[in-house]
Amino acid sequence: MKLDWNDISIIPEILSDISSRSEINPYTNGKLPLFTAPMDTVIDESNIKQFEKNNINICLPRHIKYSDLKNDNYFYSYGLDEIIEMFNSNKIFPKKVLIDVANGHMQKLWDISKSIKEKFGNNIELMVGNIANPQTYKKYCEIGVDWIRVGIGGGSACTTSANAAIHYPMASLIKECKNLSYSQDNPTKIIADGGFKNYSDIIKALALGADSVMLGGMFNKCLESCGNNFSKDEDGNFKKITMEKAIELFDNGDDVYKYYRGMSTKEVQKFWNRRELKTGEGISKYNKVETNQLMIRRLLLKRKRLKMRLEARLVWKVFFHTGHPAEHHL
Repeated sequence: MKLDWNDISIIPEILSDISSRSEINPYTNGKLPLFTAPMDTVIDESNIKQFEKNNINICLPRHIKYSDLKNDNYFYSYGLDEIIEMFNSNKIFPKKVLIDVANGHMQKLWDISKSIKEKFGNNIELMVGNIANPQTYKKYCEIGVDWIRVGIGGGSACTTSANAAIHYPMASLIKECKNLSYSQDNPTKIIADGGFKNYSDIIKALALGADSVMLGGMFNKCLESCGNNFSKDEDGNFKKITMEKAIELFDNGDDVYKYYRGMSTKEVQKFWNRRELKTGEGISKYNKVETNQLMIRRLLLKRKRLKMRLEARLVWKVFFHTGHPAEHHL
C-alpha cells in the first residue's frame, strides 16, 4: 500500500528538550530547504533577488541562460536534447545544471548524466528528474548525480497523471528513496517536487527524508512571484494590473490573482519557439495571492526539521481490517 500526504500526520515525542520553535536552525549552508520550481510564472530576472534575500535556493526556467546572468549560485535549466548537444560540442557548462525533463526514467537521460559526472565530477553540481520509482533513484545514486527531483504528475499545473496514468504517491516515494539512500556511499540528495498544497505538506516531506522541497504553485501565490497580476471584476472577468496596483489591492485586503502555467503547455512550447509542438501536459490558470515570501520563510523557520529536532514520530494512518492505525517510527 502506497501513501500520500493526506494519509499521514506527525505527532510530537512524549517529551522533548526543545522549549521553543525559535531554537530550531532550519538552514543548510545558509539556505532554507526550499527550491524555486523552474517556472516562468514563478521566477525570472525581475525577482531573483527577492528569493535570495529570503534564503531560498534558485532554480531558473530554461529561457534564462548562464550567459545572461553569469551567477554560479543558481541552477540553470536545460532540455535533454539541448544538454546532449552542449556536451557533444564541448560547450562550457555552468557550475549548477538541471536537466529539466518530465520523464527522468529515460535511458538517454541516465546516459548523459553519467557522462557529465564522469567528465566533470564535482566541478558540476547536477540535478535531474523527475522520477517516480525508488529503484530509479538508486540508479542515479550509482553514477553520482547530486540532486534528483522526486515526483511525477503531482503539480497543480501538471496533467501527466491524468493523461498517462503515471504517478507514485509522494509520501511513500520519498520514504522509500530515503531508505535506499542509506545503502549508498554517496547518496543523491532528494528534492520533493509537486503537489504541495499546505505548509504541512512541506514538513511531512522533510520528515520523510527529503533534503529539500521544490515549490511552484505555492511560490506563484506569493505577491512577489513574476506571474502577471490580475484583478477580477463583478462579472468574474480577469483584468491585468500593474505590480503597484496589485500591492495596493493586497495591502487593502482585496483579492489579487497571479497567472500560472505549467511548463509543458503548448503556450510555453510556442514561447520557446519550438517548430513541432508536443502534446501539452499542463494547464494555465489564475491563482489567488495568499501570502508573501517573508511569511513562508517565517513558517519554515518555526517548523523545519521536526524529524530530528522535535523527535517526531510519523503516524501512518492506514486502517487495516482491525480498524486501528499502523504506527511506524522514523
